[in-house]
Amino acid sequence: MMIDGPEKRQRLDPTSTAGVFFNDRSTADVVLHLFIEPSPFDSPTTITAASDSDVQIYLHSHVLHRSKYFSALLSDRWQPPHGQKKGKNPNLKPLKLNLGVPPTTGSLQSHLSVLHLLYCSDISNSIDSASTALDLLPVALELLFEDCVKSCVQFLEAVPWTEDEEKRVLGLIPFLKEEESKELLDRVSPGQTDLCEEMLHGLVLSAIHNYPNMAIVKAFVAKLLRDLSSREAAKRVLESAFETSLKVVKESLEEYSSPDFRGDHNETEAIQRLNLHKAMTNGRHLLWLVERMIELRVADSAVKEWSDQAAFTADFQRAFRDDAWRNIVPGLPVVVLRCTTKLANAVAAGNILATRQVRKKLVKNWLPVLIVCKENVSPSNRSPYLELEETFLRIISTLPMSDAQELLQQCLSFSTRNVEDCPHLFTAFNTWFRRAARPPWTDNLS
Repeated sequence: MMIDGPEKRQRLDPTSTAGVFFNDRSTADVVLHLFIEPSPFDSPTTITAASDSDVQIYLHSHVLHRSKYFSALLSDRWQPPHGQKKGKNPNLKPLKLNLGVPPTTGSLQSHLSVLHLLYCSDISNSIDSASTALDLLPVALELLFEDCVKSCVQFLEAVPWTEDEEKRVLGLIPFLKEEESKELLDRVSPGQTDLCEEMLHGLVLSAIHNYPNMAIVKAFVAKLLRDLSSREAAKRVLESAFETSLKVVKESLEEYSSPDFRGDHNETEAIQRLNLHKAMTNGRHLLWLVERMIELRVADSAVKEWSDQAAFTADFQRAFRDDAWRNIVPGLPVVVLRCTTKLANAVAAGNILATRQVRKKLVKNWLPVLIVCKENVSPSNRSPYLELEETFLRIISTLPMSDAQELLQQCLSFSTRNVEDCPHLFTAFNTWFRRAARPPWTDNLS
């Protein structure tokens, strides 16, 4: 391996220590044999090849004292008499030292670079990338070269890292002093256990509230949620946002369906319009949150909460029995029923394993809303409602026959003038009657 001579080093490093230069044989009082230590798993051929990379470097003891490792080696008994230098006493032989380096790629060059930095007064100017700092830092730690360690750490604190570089930083942090590693740790390790949830909560709120072009931001946050390693954190954040949005929709519809007429008529009408718009806006938020929870398979609590909304669905029915909402938020019924459809489909498909009570209440409480909303749209716009009808009938087929009997009778409004247009309803009733005609199971056993 070629090493630059003193003339070139002098040109590259005008700040060399006390007029001496790295690898200057004419003034050196220490000769360092730098060699690659063979691994016990290396073959003889590999060891031979490694020995070809051995390097002999000419150094100066007063410079090496910047390294505590060399300072310990160069105790007073090794030093020449005070004021005596090799140039003044040609009979004084340089001290010979050996230093083995790990048999890893670039290790020998990294050691040479750190040894060269012993001769630099401004080490930071020699570090130009995170990769360079990470190559130098392990050697600086090994040689206890604190100035170099400090410069490497300061550089790493100030620049971005790639994912691979971050892994290397994490591997080196245990070897740093507490004060040296603090800022590095602050970057890669949360100071509190709920920091991830705080960040997610802020992202979800921003996605549904704060951006004019919400579709793009929602798509970005949705991908972050999909890629997140902590599914439980995502679940807690989405459930919290779901409960908040659901509360706003419920309160808005409750105020709309039971208005306070004590004020001015125009003021009351303005408040009513505001209530409907609030319900519509937060209904869209709910739909996005429901889609994310189903996608991540964390919608169990949402289904249970949605099924337990008897008062909410009653307000819905009252609100949609008048025509005022049509000119204000004509899309509100579709948005709310799409939430119901998404959750019901997940239950019917087995993606959410809901209990019998939850399945029954989901149909029982939302079926009247479906009927009222369907009555208020033209036949050509009923396809979203038809999908929910079919899903409700599938869920009803999973219930005990007494529950199914009660709910199926409420589904007669699914029928149309042309009986051929409602095969899903015929299938549901035929299934129930087939089961009802079957002899009791105890009789079969006897």
